[in-house]
Amino acid sequence: QAARATRTVVIAGVPDGLLQGEVMADILTIHFQRSRNNGGDVEEVKYPTRNKGVAYITFEDQEVVENVLKKDQHLLEDRRLSRHYPLTVTRYCDNVSSSLIDPIVLPL
Repeated sequence: QAARATRTVVIAGVPDGLLQGEVMADILTIHFQRSRNNGGDVEEVKYPTRNKGVAYITFEDQEVVENVLKKDQHLLEDRRLSRHYPLTVTRYCDNVSSSLIDPIVLPL
């Protein structure tokens, strides 16, 4: 699990409500697999999540995470989107701002 977390990034700024979840997840996968976006093989995309406009992407290789984080600006573009959307990419970790991470819901 810990190794998986190091291969995961948090994506904020995903346009919400424009397309079905699976379609947006597909667009995100394509974006983050492109070499021009410093991407690589995507293992999993979690979208939609409990937080509007937030997705989690797990890569197959830790090195890809570092490359994706180094890219200055990620612009999500696809013919199915009306315009380009700037994305904020951050490293996933347990203490990331609570506004970005799904809260852990404990039973009462």
